[in-house]
Amino acid sequence: MLFNSHEFLFVFLPATLLGFYLLGRVSRQAAILWLILASLVFYGWWRPLNILIIGPSIIINYAVASFLLRLSQRGDSPRLSQATLLIGILFNVAFLGFFKYADFVYGTINDVFGANLILLHVILPLGISFITFQKIAFLIDVQAGRVKDFTFREYCTFVLFFPQLIAGPIVHYREMMPQFATATCRFDKENFAVGLTLLFFGLFKKAVLADNIAPLITPIYEHSAAGGQTPFLLAWMAAVGFTLQIYFDFSGYTDMALGLGRFFGIKLPPNFNSPLKASSIIDFWLRWHMTLTRFLTAYLYNPMVLGLTRRRAAKGLPGFGGRNPSLSAFVSLLAVPLLTTMFISGLWHGAGYGFIIFGLMHGVYFVVNHGWRVYVGHRWRNREAYTRVMKPVGWALTVVAATMAMIFFRAATVRSAVDLVKGAFGVNGVALPHSAAAIAATYGTDISMAAIWIAVLLFIALVCPNTLEILAPYEPALGWKPKSTAPALGGFRIPAWGPSLPWAVAISAVAAVAIFSTGGPSEFLYWQF
Repeated sequence: MLFNSHEFLFVFLPATLLGFYLLGRVSRQAAILWLILASLVFYGWWRPLNILIIGPSIIINYAVASFLLRLSQRGDSPRLSQATLLIGILFNVAFLGFFKYADFVYGTINDVFGANLILLHVILPLGISFITFQKIAFLIDVQAGRVKDFTFREYCTFVLFFPQLIAGPIVHYREMMPQFATATCRFDKENFAVGLTLLFFGLFKKAVLADNIAPLITPIYEHSAAGGQTPFLLAWMAAVGFTLQIYFDFSGYTDMALGLGRFFGIKLPPNFNSPLKASSIIDFWLRWHMTLTRFLTAYLYNPMVLGLTRRRAAKGLPGFGGRNPSLSAFVSLLAVPLLTTMFISGLWHGAGYGFIIFGLMHGVYFVVNHGWRVYVGHRWRNREAYTRVMKPVGWALTVVAATMAMIFFRAATVRSAVDLVKGAFGVNGVALPHSAAAIAATYGTDISMAAIWIAVLLFIALVCPNTLEILAPYEPALGWKPKSTAPALGGFRIPAWGPSLPWAVAISAVAAVAIFSTGGPSEFLYWQF
C-alpha cells in the first residue's frame, strides 16, 4: 500500500488513527498492539505472503538479540557473543541476498562464463533492504550494550512501525523506544497539526512534482535504451530531470513518513535536507538519505578504518594524522574504506551493474573530495577568500557529479547509461530536429514542457526553504532545531509556520491539489530498495 494511494489516505490511515486514539484512552498497551497489527496489515496489503516471509526473520532476529542480551548482561563469553552476532549478521545478509541478489548473481555467472543458469525470479518483499539494515543495527547495538532491555512487543513495535517500515528512515532502537515509552497514545492537537502539514507537503512533492516530471523524462531513457545516440540537450534533460524526480520523490516520502510518525507522537530522525544545496559531495551525503549515511558510517566505514589503523600500527606504520599524511595512509585508511563502503551502498540500492557503478562513482567522488581537503584546501591561508571562491565552484561540481551518477542509477542498462553520458559531453552531437513535433515523434517527450518543469523544480530545490526549515520551531524531525534566522524565499522572509489563517489556507490549498493529483499510475522509487 502506497502512502499516496486512496486506500491508504481515506481508509487505512483514518481507521488506524481512530483505533489508536480510542484504545489509548483505555490502555496504552492495547493502543500499541493495535499499531503493530495495523503495521502488519499495511505491510501485507499488496502481497500477504510478505508477512509469511518477514515473520520468521523477525522471530529469528528476536531470538538472536535475546541471546546476545543475556550474554551482555552476564558480561562473560565475549567470543560467544561475537560469534552469535556474526551468525545473526550472516543470516540477515543471506536473507537479503536470496531475495534481492540471487538472480543478479545467476545472471552475472551466465554473462561471464556463458552458463545457462535458470533465474529464480523471486518477488522482492517490500523494503527488505531497509528492514535488514535496521535489524543488523539492532543486533550490533544489543551486543555492544547500547540496548539494555527489550520485550517481544517492544521489538515488534520497533521493527514494524509502518511509517518507516518500507523506505526508512533507518532508525535505532535507542532513539525510538524511549518515545514509545512516554507516548500518551491519545490525540494531541499539536502533533496532529504538524503531522498533517508534513503529510500534505510530502504528498504534494510526490503526486504533483515528482509524478508530473516522470512521464517527460522516462521516454528519453527508453529511447536511449532502444537506439542510443542521445544528443546533448536531451541527455542533460534526462540526467537533471531524473535527479529532480527522485529528489522530490524521496523528499516527499520522507516528509510523509515524518508526518505519519508524528500522528502517533513519534519523531523520526531527519533523512533529507536539501542535498542539491550542498557545496561538496561529503555535504551532499550528509543531506541525502541521512540515516543511510549514518548507518554506513557507524557500522561499516568506521569499523573498517579502525581495523586497518590497528593493523598499520602493529606493523609500525603511521596512521592518518597531521596536516600532510602519507600517500599510503591516505589510500589504505581513507580511499579503500570509502570505495568499499560506497560499493556496498550502490549494491544495496539495487541488484544491477548500474547501481554498482553509481556507488563506485560516489566512492571516487569522496576520495577526490577528501584528497582536496587534505592536500590542497588547507593550504589556502585566506579562508574567507577560499570560501568565497570554492563554495560556488564546489556546488556546481557537486550537482554535476551527482547528476552524472544518477544516470547509472536510472538507466535500464549500462550501455544506455554510457550513451547518455556521452550525449551529456557532446559526443553524440548537439543537433535536434527543428520542430517540437519532430522531437516528440522521435524521442517521445515534449521538450518545452520538460524544460519548464525542470526550471520550476530547480527553483524549488535551490531557492525555497525545505519542510524541516519551515516547521523547525515544532521539531518536525528528531533533534531538529530552528536556525538563528527564519526561512527565506529568495530575499523574502517566510512567516513561521503555526496556527494562523494564512497557513491554514496555504496548507488546505496544498492538500487539495495533492489529493486531486493522486490516483494515477505512481510508485515511490525507494520502495523497491
